[in-house]
Amino acid sequence: MDCTKIGRLIAQLRKEKGLTQQNVAQALHISNKTVSKWECGLGCPDISLWANLSAILDADISQMMEGEISRNRPDSGNIAKIRFIVCPICKNILASTGPSSIFCCGRRLEPLVPTMDENAPCVTAENIDIDTFFTIDHEMTKCHFILFAAYVTSDRFFLNRMYPEQDPTVRIPQIPNGQLYLYCNKHGLVVYKIPKIPETPVKINGTNCWSAQIAVR
Repeated sequence: MDCTKIGRLIAQLRKEKGLTQQNVAQALHISNKTVSKWECGLGCPDISLWANLSAILDADISQMMEGEISRNRPDSGNIAKIRFIVCPICKNILASTGPSSIFCCGRRLEPLVPTMDENAPCVTAENIDIDTFFTIDHEMTKCHFILFAAYVTSDRFFLNRMYPEQDPTVRIPQIPNGQLYLYCNKHGLVVYKIPKIPETPVKINGTNCWSAQIAVR
């Protein structure tokens, strides 16, 4: 490890948090002289201190050990490029509009990759007043269910958390030309392109997932 680089990074992160060397030392139950030595590049934190130090400074341990925090490119603001992430342990649902490093339950999580599956569930879309109701042809048992449904447009998204034994219907404000994301706990993520819904209900089958435009019937 490069103690000089690590020391400079610790000092930078500490100042960003508005902390003094004494604040960090007290939180770690060490002397402020030890923190001063780190920041001067005269030594590196003991392995037993890294976890608490990263929590205090709100920084990733592995990047701190390298002495450099990698930064993502600025978010372009295009929500249509949203990424969804699901923790396989606790089923926490997260969303990101740009590249990011996300950890949950001690694991680094990767964005879900939509599948192109002709066996994906059929969805019936119907406009009622100012909302669109999507009814999903999918069982909702404790072992096989839709975990979430999300409707995404160019500037906003609506997320519906779903549960086993729940009616598989979601209600979304009526906004045409979006994308409907469905995540099945067994088969993963599928995406449907949603055109303007006609006055009568339209059925969207699995062959219209992801890359194909929906054939309005």
